[in-house]
Amino acid sequence: MSTSAEVRAVALSLPETTEKEAWSMPTFRVAGKMFLTLPDEETSMAVRCPKEERGELVLAEPEKFWVADHEAAFAWVRVRLAALDDADELRAIVVDSWRQAAPPALLRSHADLAPPA
Repeated sequence: MSTSAEVRAVALSLPETTEKEAWSMPTFRVAGKMFLTLPDEETSMAVRCPKEERGELVLAEPEKFWVADHEAAFAWVRVRLAALDDADELRAIVVDSWRQAAPPALLRSHADLAPPA
């Protein structure tokens, strides 16, 4: 089971990430672009996820992933922290969301965070 403290630690370990309160919840941004939020009393996180991939993700693991009604039109998916398998899965999800928001120059300078080939 992952905690909001672990989410925060992973997110803030990523290059040029900042935490900012918005909509009464913690949000995490890279180069000013949001890539993660901690809504729902910090028992879940919302991360970037291409719309064409999230339906399959939600169908495959509905106990872990879902789409909040107010986020349905946007490329976001919710993740239940208690349902995550381990710290590696948490890190993979957070890093993937960060990569989707990070500017290309930052991605090039941090090849260690590139997606697996």
